[in-house]
Amino acid sequence: MTSMELGKRERQIVEAVFRLKEASVADVLKELDSPPSYSTVRAMLGMLVQKKLLKQRQDGKRYLYRPASKVEKTSRSALKNVLATFFSGQPDSVVAALLDVSDDVTPETLDRMQKLIDAARKETQQ
Repeated sequence: MTSMELGKRERQIVEAVFRLKEASVADVLKELDSPPSYSTVRAMLGMLVQKKLLKQRQDGKRYLYRPASKVEKTSRSALKNVLATFFSGQPDSVVAALLDVSDDVTPETLDRMQKLIDAARKETQQ
C-alpha cells in the first residue's frame, strides 16, 4: 500500500487534519463520524506520519499533527492515483465522470473548463 492508497478511516483522518491545519488526537476525534477509540486514532495518526502524509510536533504532553505537504501537492498525487486506478489513465474519462456526478455545472464552470482545455492544448502544441 503506497502512501496515497488509504483506507476509508485513514482518509477521513487525513481530511480532518487538512481541514483543521493542525490538530491533536482529541481534535481529530471531534471531526469523525462514529469515531473509533482515542488509542486507535492516535495509532492511525502515527501510521500517517510514517507514510509521510502528516508531520507531528510535541506540545507539552500531547502531539499535534499537520499536513506534511501543501493541499495542492497532496491532492494532485491522490488524483494521479485515482486516474490510474479507476480511469485507466484517461483524463477525458475523469472529466466525463465529473460532469456526470456534478449537480451544479454552470455555464461559468464549463467556460473555465474550456479555458483550461484550450491552455493545455496550446501547451502540447509547443
